[in-house]
Amino acid sequence: MQQTNENLLNGLMDALRYSPENPPLLLLIGNTLLKIHRYEDAVSYFKEKLTLDTTCIYSKLGLGNAFYRLGKNNEAWVLLDELMSAPSSMPAEVFLLKSRLHLTEQDLESAQYAYEAALKSNPELADELLEKQIQGISIEELSDRDVSEDSAFFQQNGDDLDTYLEQLIAPRMDFTHVGGMAQVKDEIRQKIILPFRHQSIYEAYGKKAGGGILLYGPPGCGKTHIARATAGEMNGNLISVGIHEILEMWIGKSEKNLHEIFEIARRRTPCVLFFDEADALGSNRSDLKKNGSRYVINQFLSELDGFEAENEDLLILAATNAPWHLDEAFRRPGRFDRIIFVPPPDMEARASILSILLAQIDNKAEVDYQALAKKTKDFSGADLRLLIDNARQTLIREAMETGENRPLNQNDLLKAVKDVRPSTKEWLKKAKNYALFSNEGGLYNEILDYLKMNPI
Repeated sequence: MQQTNENLLNGLMDALRYSPENPPLLLLIGNTLLKIHRYEDAVSYFKEKLTLDTTCIYSKLGLGNAFYRLGKNNEAWVLLDELMSAPSSMPAEVFLLKSRLHLTEQDLESAQYAYEAALKSNPELADELLEKQIQGISIEELSDRDVSEDSAFFQQNGDDLDTYLEQLIAPRMDFTHVGGMAQVKDEIRQKIILPFRHQSIYEAYGKKAGGGILLYGPPGCGKTHIARATAGEMNGNLISVGIHEILEMWIGKSEKNLHEIFEIARRRTPCVLFFDEADALGSNRSDLKKNGSRYVINQFLSELDGFEAENEDLLILAATNAPWHLDEAFRRPGRFDRIIFVPPPDMEARASILSILLAQIDNKAEVDYQALAKKTKDFSGADLRLLIDNARQTLIREAMETGENRPLNQNDLLKAVKDVRPSTKEWLKKAKNYALFSNEGGLYNEILDYLKMNPI
């Protein structure tokens, strides 16, 4: 099949030389490149097709699938939103892309719904591999781990161990893979890493490793990244929990899920238990008097306090883009007693992030990271990654046209800066209002300090 598609591609490329702006031909080439896993090349042809026909649904779908395969999930979500805005003309394959993107966020329930919607529209889209991914990974894939206790625990409660195993990771990265964030790293070192490495010293003063740290700030600035690096720094496990893994429609089930996750983490110490979207889990209880979610919050607070079991050597990290929605009880000492603002990276941090990201590209000329960092004020780490992706894509398209694979250089990156809009500004404007008018306890003083030094 691979050879057949290669032969087909060769024929299509020959035809393109005689008709270089043939929209149907460009679409065929893009889809063929997808089949033979040449995703970067596929992106180029889908984009070219869209410059000739901006409304082509199948080109957007193909581009979304190519972005997904390249791990550019933010770009894929943008295209998916466009496709789903016109449901009457939407092909069923869009739901398959939606299912796969939900899987990357570990949202198995939404992935299942999207997959079922695809099959309902077109039963021929059945995908055995996707079904297995939705159900969870196999135990054999993690055979090097001892999971017997967790297996028994889940079987007793009628749950699927595979769903848990997908979340249990021993990260291979550490703080050297994280640009900037010096204050955050120092807080985490003091809270968990040093107590774990020097237990006898800390125990002499009655200090135990573990505790809770809440990270807040604009999206794309490395909150999830630092959680992975923390687990790697302490050579421990990471359990990353999304809100959808916890919440169930049945009263009592969500609290049970939450307790089970904490129990697993306690047995896997040293462990980082990371909760993303903490504002969704910890919304103010006064707003939830008639809502079962308040029971989940109470359970979460009980687990943080360690009433039923010890949380030693367990670091509970949580991230939120909206700290103003969190219940005040979360900020009590002994729970999330350290609340750290993760701002957009400063110039030195941007230079460091650019250095880390560009180190993954072999074919590049010498880059002045400091000069580039000066041009990217207010850029998040995600914005910097998008900048580099755009510069690479321009080079790939140029190489396709000229046949020359020249190195990525400083000018390529500076040109790409103009096409990326800093994503942090909107968040900072909203945060400024809370910092000015809802800051009775001084929670947002760090935001005010940041804005004095970096006005928006």
